[in-house]
Amino acid sequence: MNVERREKLYEGKAKIVYATSRPDMVVQYFKDDATAFNALKRGTIVGKGVVNNRMSAALFTRLGRAGVPTHYLGTLSDREMLCRRLEIIKIEAIVRNVVAGSLAKRTGLEEGTPIKQPVVELYLKSDPLGDPMLNDDHVRMLGLATPAELLWLRRTALRINTVLRPFLKTRGLLLVDFKLEFGRSGRKLYLGDEISPDTCRLWDVKTREKLDKDRFRRDLGGVEEAYQEVFRRVVGTPA
Repeated sequence: MNVERREKLYEGKAKIVYATSRPDMVVQYFKDDATAFNALKRGTIVGKGVVNNRMSAALFTRLGRAGVPTHYLGTLSDREMLCRRLEIIKIEAIVRNVVAGSLAKRTGLEEGTPIKQPVVELYLKSDPLGDPMLNDDHVRMLGLATPAELLWLRRTALRINTVLRPFLKTRGLLLVDFKLEFGRSGRKLYLGDEISPDTCRLWDVKTREKLDKDRFRRDLGGVEEAYQEVFRRVVGTPA
């Protein structure tokens, strides 16, 4: 597809979004910059942008084959992805299969406790406010999404989980939890953003070794090696 990259539209903590010669398309550029705790901790994970771009492309392709509409249109380079331009819904949906992170702190349950039925949590996408948790009434009060959109969002988040969880398990990866973002294009809704070790908690199925951004958050070391290991298992080629 002959699409020309143009001016920068937005730069976030992990990606830069560029306009293109097509008004309905954008380019996502994946950076090596790493942040945690709402950008209070900053650093660099060498090669992260390549891993996240190519792994996201592989998982978006798999989800597309399963009937999940995504913004992914193609891979332009190791760090660039062509995407459908979306009006992003200011809600982050987190699907949890195993107790970890903030859920352990909020509930007192031990990290690693399996969850019988996956939990979907909603958070306001707002760095200045620290991404606070929302319930459906808050979503309605803030006008973030219609009831029908919210129902679709929850159902699609769980559907994505049913696709990715068994797939990753065959690669020796336990999908502990993961963050999703969605957006609108016309009257249709799509999965956006990325699916990567930045946005997923991924543990080795047998050893429970953390192979995700928690290695950066918790100063566990071996961050680059963990990202490369996840990439090797999911995509199967060196990043």
